[in-house]
Amino acid sequence: MPRTVWSGAISFGLVTVPINVQSATEDHSIRFHQYHLEDMGRVRVRKYCEIEDREVRTDEIGKGYQLTKEQVIPISDDELRDLPLPTAKAIEIEAFVPLESVDPIRIGEGYYLQPSGQVAAKPYKLLRMALARSSKVAVAKYTWSGRERLGLLRVRDDVIVLHAMRWPDEIRSPEELLPPPVELTDEEIEGALALMDSMTRDDLEGEEFRDAYTEAVEQIIEAKREHREPPKLEEPEEKTGQLVDLMAALTESVQKARTARGEDADVHELPKKKTTKKQPAKKTAAKKTTKKAAAKKTSGRRPRSA
Repeated sequence: MPRTVWSGAISFGLVTVPINVQSATEDHSIRFHQYHLEDMGRVRVRKYCEIEDREVRTDEIGKGYQLTKEQVIPISDDELRDLPLPTAKAIEIEAFVPLESVDPIRIGEGYYLQPSGQVAAKPYKLLRMALARSSKVAVAKYTWSGRERLGLLRVRDDVIVLHAMRWPDEIRSPEELLPPPVELTDEEIEGALALMDSMTRDDLEGEEFRDAYTEAVEQIIEAKREHREPPKLEEPEEKTGQLVDLMAALTESVQKARTARGEDADVHELPKKKTTKKQPAKKTAAKKTTKKAAAKKTSGRRPRSA
């Protein structure tokens, strides 16, 4: 059983549900330490006091807030723990909303909420069934690790799950990342929909969703442990990175998806790309365009710095 990371209660109006919080996920990544390559001695990060110029013990270390370059305000764990917040000991439900109204970018780690004792069984089941029947999720506040957080409660396999959420001001604006304006044809959009249809499935189980990187690293470690050459891994298909015709790329992608899933896969036929006959440009217009381009190129030059 996973260990309890926090104990408290869910506050649902006047209903209180004592719960234990346990991590809902596991990290199976292979982790490496740092070593001195000459003799493979372990390299560690030691904690030094800048003023006394010596290594300090863990019990000598505490929190502090740097107010100015010369002034640091010490803050103890007891002061943070005793803050007069209603969310310090409880997960306070603030509202119920449809799940689709919550931007997924704000949703983080998940934790299972376990009813704490027999007294919590009935109110826990009440909240769980109410969430399930309403098809809504609860948005709540709670305090962990010295800060108040926002959370989302939902039902998964008859268990209430708490997801950490980011506050609205913690989400960066993507405006600077937007591409320049482009035009798309209806045929290209229909082609993308056909590709999506050919790649649609009912679950996320299968060979495509295994952690190939971790498996490859495990093979390298096992081979070196047995003093043999690591197995030769299949090279991934090299992509040119060049921009190709969108319709041609969509057509080829759909065919590959159909081959991978079987010829009986139900997909839409890609629409044929319409071609429009281009009218020859007038010579005068061409001259004007050439002059404008030359002027723009000249004006756009910047003097080199000395």
